Amino acid sequence: MEWSEEGIVLVTRRHGEASVILDLFTRGRGRHLGLVRGGRSSRLRSALQPGNTVIATWRARLDEHLGTYTVEPAIQRAAMVIDHGLKLSGLSTLTAMAQLIPEREAHERLFDAFQIVLDAFDDDAVWPALLVRWELGLLDELGFGLDLGACAATGATEDLVYVSPKSGRAVSRGAGAAYADKLMRLPGFLRPGSGDRAGPDEIVAGFALTGFFLDRHVFAARGMKFPEARERLIAALAKAR
Repeated sequence: MEWSEEGIVLVTRRHGEASVILDLFTRGRGRHLGLVRGGRSSRLRSALQPGNTVIATWRARLDEHLGTYTVEPAIQRAAMVIDHGLKLSGLSTLTAMAQLIPEREAHERLFDAFQIVLDAFDDDAVWPALLVRWELGLLDELGFGLDLGACAATGATEDLVYVSPKSGRAVSRGAGAAYADKLMRLPGFLRPGSGDRAGPDEIVAGFALTGFFLDRHVFAARGMKFPEARERLIAALAKAR
């Protein structure tokens, strides 16, 4: 068995003295693991940092085996953000959250959106909102998508400002006024047809929204905690408010 594809490094785990297990996110193969012999060498260590893109060839005798990777560096993003605390937290959050994707399942839309977030890291006014949107996409791909297109009570598509924590559906201002203390805030940039720019206050509200449903359906269900990088990112954004 053999295939070659471009992939994004999510994480590496030490294996023996010189090798690593590489967790790679690819478009056609999804999240796929493999052994990189000599992965802890100085030649490969910098290439196998989370967020970097590599050209990988995977080989194994049988498809169900772990297999081995040979890799060549393509885009080394990690070095570009290492000295920027907010960007580093964002990149670490993105790669850590992607590890929730089941192995060996293609999620092409999620991969394409992942690339869009990575390509936007040069613009601090854009990438945080895109990262929240990516988490919404992650919920959808995992089978827990939110319905933010119309009011759950009236079917209206205008003035959607709340989300029901029970149903995950949007609620309009008028329909939700009497229950506002029990509903979650729907930030403007997450409403259908909105732009990608948002201030820190809206971004924090967006992460609160995705975090609530991710915790309910994924983290709490698996006895897991959110990545520390995500907590640092939200704390920094909250401070910026």
